[in-house]
Amino acid sequence: MPGHDASRLPLIVAITGATGVIYGVELLRVLKELGQPTHLILSEAAGMNLAIETDCSLDEVRALADVVYNNKDVGAAVASGSFRTRGMIVAPCTVKTLSAIANSFTYNLVVRAADVQLKEGRKLVLMVRETPLHKGHLDLMARAADCGAVILPPMPAFYHRPKSIMDLIHQSLGKALDQVGIEHDLFRRWTGHGEETRESRRTPA
Repeated sequence: MPGHDASRLPLIVAITGATGVIYGVELLRVLKELGQPTHLILSEAAGMNLAIETDCSLDEVRALADVVYNNKDVGAAVASGSFRTRGMIVAPCTVKTLSAIANSFTYNLVVRAADVQLKEGRKLVLMVRETPLHKGHLDLMARAADCGAVILPPMPAFYHRPKSIMDLIHQSLGKALDQVGIEHDLFRRWTGHGEETRESRRTPA
């Protein structure tokens, strides 16, 4: 559409019940700080994990998003391809959610919204949280990738010299935001081995 600012389209954030719910919560915080509009879907199990893994309440997490949907509301705006979005990040993504997406089994709003991203050719990033992986898991990832999803498990990197757990979380979230074209400074990017060595020498241990 002429004159349309794609950067103002909302990003869908889905938080499902895998361990690592902090990835979804922190993603919402980062996007709010960046001034990026977000539409949130929380699975029922994600709400349980919030209480287990964080000190955040459901109301606090919901307040980080511009719009919040009930996961059972398959008639919500994000269930239609005519509702324009920037894409979707599922953080974290359970294997159950991965399986439903890979098989187009749209039994809830998370999966329906994800299916819409795929059919409309928009970015769908799945931060799958499971280990170890058996062949069934790998087959599901391959199937989702064949449909157009980006499989982006939150795997920690260390070239940016992380000093805290949050540094590791931000690096994974930065990789996810790169996929949907959102600028950020969540981690120091690799600029080459020589530059990294010079930087290390300038930085006290």
